[in-house]
Amino acid sequence: MRVDTFSYDLDESLIASEPSSARDGARLLLALGDSPADRHVVDLPGLLPEGALVLVNDTRVVPARLLGQKRGSGGRAEIFLVRRDEAENATEGERWLALGRASKALKPGAIVDVGPIAAEVLEKRDDGTLVVRLSLSHGSGTASLREALETHGHMPLPPYIRRPDDAADRTRYQTVFAKHDGAVAAPTAGLHLTESLLEKMTARGMEIAPVTLHVGLGTFQPVTVADLDDHPMHTERYDIPESTARAIESARASRRPVVAIGTTVVRAVESAAAAGPIRAGSGETRLLIQPGYTFRVVDVLLTNFHLPQSTLLALVCAFGGQARVLDLYAHATAGRYRFFSYGDAMLIDRRSAP
Repeated sequence: MRVDTFSYDLDESLIASEPSSARDGARLLLALGDSPADRHVVDLPGLLPEGALVLVNDTRVVPARLLGQKRGSGGRAEIFLVRRDEAENATEGERWLALGRASKALKPGAIVDVGPIAAEVLEKRDDGTLVVRLSLSHGSGTASLREALETHGHMPLPPYIRRPDDAADRTRYQTVFAKHDGAVAAPTAGLHLTESLLEKMTARGMEIAPVTLHVGLGTFQPVTVADLDDHPMHTERYDIPESTARAIESARASRRPVVAIGTTVVRAVESAAAAGPIRAGSGETRLLIQPGYTFRVVDVLLTNFHLPQSTLLALVCAFGGQARVLDLYAHATAGRYRFFSYGDAMLIDRRSAP
């Protein structure tokens, strides 16, 4: 499909640079029937079907931006952690794939000091990706590398949020159910949920089950080709617990709706069900979902509003019908909804798509 068919006009003033004052205070565009309705996320428990299976992504965002100085020259440098190196050896510290920025290109052997963290460049790959080893400087007094990252790392806010991260982002750019370290971007639909909302869903007979998909930097990768089929889709790691796989199969067998909190959940479970019954366990996905895709698991989707001409917008168009979704986006822009990671949300049922 042509990428330019996934377009809409957006006033930059609608891009949210700050979260709503309360997690569940965001607006919610309801698309469960023929006509859209304007509600709020706090209404969500009463809008979802009783007995639904609600899937959340429990990945945890790593403070992936490391701002420091090059050892020796003292020049400023940035290391942006992308993901743990799967080929990691059992040596001191941790190996990460990363991006680097400095006044002079970072080469193998360079060390960037970030507080007690020493980031040593081990390799520079042909695509510019760095392999770095993170370790604690001797005598730092810091208990663990994770503690050091939490203290000295910066939250990796998306590029369209044009401000430095602050203390509030430590909690607001993290879901309340975040558990497994590995993401460098938040599963943003999940940012709206609170413990209170989850309790109210459970009280209405809904089952909450986790999956893990570590959101990568590729989620912001621009589409630069005319045909979406030619786009080099990024790889993301996921894990489906055995208990969640059983819950999904039970819901499908009893015709209970499956609700995905975010597009990352959709990618994870649709990838795990690509061969038929959903498979528990870990894997990697490069699944590109666009109109024409046959959904195997998810019936209802809570999602934020996505960038024009993006693979995430293509996924939502595949889910809800392209013309319908673009009409909903027109409603949202006219109603001055807030867009992107810290913005408002939409609840859409694919079964009601024309």
